[in-house]
Amino acid sequence: MLFFQLLYAKLCICGLRYTHLDIRRPIMLKRKFMDILTEWKKNKKKECLLVKGARQVGKTFIIREFAKQNYENIVELNFFAEPKYKEVFNGSLKMDEIIKKITSLNESAIFEEGKTLLFLDEVQECGDARTALKFIAEDDRFDCIASGSMLGIAYKTTRSIPVGYERQVEMFSLDFEEFLWALGYRDETIGYMKEYYEKKERIPESSNNAFMERLREYAIIGGMPSVINIYNETKNFGLVHKEQERIIASYKNDIARYLSDPEKVKATSCYESIPKQLAKENKKFQYSVVEKGARASKFENSLDWLKDAGLIKFCYNVQTPFFPLPAYQNRDYFKVYVTDIGILNAMYGFDMKAQLFYNTLKGPAKGGIYENIVADILIKKEIPLYYYKPGETRQEIEFLLTEKGEIVPLEVKTGNGRTPSLDEFTERYGPPYALKLITGNLGAEGKKVTMPLYMAMFIQNPIDAELARRDPNVE
Repeated sequence: MLFFQLLYAKLCICGLRYTHLDIRRPIMLKRKFMDILTEWKKNKKKECLLVKGARQVGKTFIIREFAKQNYENIVELNFFAEPKYKEVFNGSLKMDEIIKKITSLNESAIFEEGKTLLFLDEVQECGDARTALKFIAEDDRFDCIASGSMLGIAYKTTRSIPVGYERQVEMFSLDFEEFLWALGYRDETIGYMKEYYEKKERIPESSNNAFMERLREYAIIGGMPSVINIYNETKNFGLVHKEQERIIASYKNDIARYLSDPEKVKATSCYESIPKQLAKENKKFQYSVVEKGARASKFENSLDWLKDAGLIKFCYNVQTPFFPLPAYQNRDYFKVYVTDIGILNAMYGFDMKAQLFYNTLKGPAKGGIYENIVADILIKKEIPLYYYKPGETRQEIEFLLTEKGEIVPLEVKTGNGRTPSLDEFTERYGPPYALKLITGNLGAEGKKVTMPLYMAMFIQNPIDAELARRDPNVE
């Protein structure tokens, strides 16, 4: 069966098209975000949850599934789909008034104390609903989750931010481990690979090759739930690409909807320049790539808009790699990575999929894509992104990590060649160890640990690692 699936995938990537396009049936994908929702419900104290993130990463679907499993009733207001619900939050924001107004518009809405979840979707469309979170939390009879895709952009329409009454969390598309779950990989299999990571032992070639193939598939497909569902049902990369193009078009529609005419042109130009930025030898974001002779003053607000919309993340330059890294970052020099690797590669065009699938890609673009794969993994672990480049020298380390108050360099290589930058950094700053991520196998020499790219999924967020050290019950 696996042989025929792989054969079909290869035919599809060479141009075969699957004609049945109605493949939008939502399938429940295993998501780590469910644990975040469960923890909030268990430990909250007069606190609403605010879920932010780019469009179509699965926020609405996972919140609905969580509600089905934990509440007898869900009252869902979608301010984008049904603008009439904005009227609920005109005037008094007391909970009893909110209940009266909702039930006057929706006769099926049921409010039972301790048994109802109020779900405010697309809350960026109604700033007063965001303000109301304070009063809903103070009332404390009903749990409330708000969700939005443009929360960083819509704050100006909010009368008052409910500080202390909302817990903000960000949701991303599926990470690489969740992608493996979606393909049918079990925790035991992933745990088997993690043992090699922890012991720093060479991996059997068959296992290593299989996981590298899955990583290349992840680079093609990314983590958008609708894209993964299409791939699982059809193994058709043509349909995968069409769905990714649809998502990219929806992002550009948001730019057109939320920005004025001059600003939307600039934001679109910045977004479309990212594949070019990452295909350069020097992957530092350059405004001149967006427009010849352009300066930061013209486009920096556009980049901030894309970041607030959840489409990109900045990776800031650090010339002095000491703890804490934010104290030494240079905000004038940065790289920009797309928050979903599949979307980035779709922006390069359909032919890029074959190059990645057959591992035939060459040139600077390959380095940028592999960097963005690692960035994708780190972003979804909520690890802040920094890179090391002192002045105008050729020395550069793609990422800097923090562990127990020390700085760990992480270099990303498309092959297994020499690492003069990593060697020089290790000799000069004496990190506890240094990481080199490659397309090959695992090995260790002195402080330098070389490992396959996919093992970035085992790197821990320093906050999570600290909690694990303090709490023996945390895995």
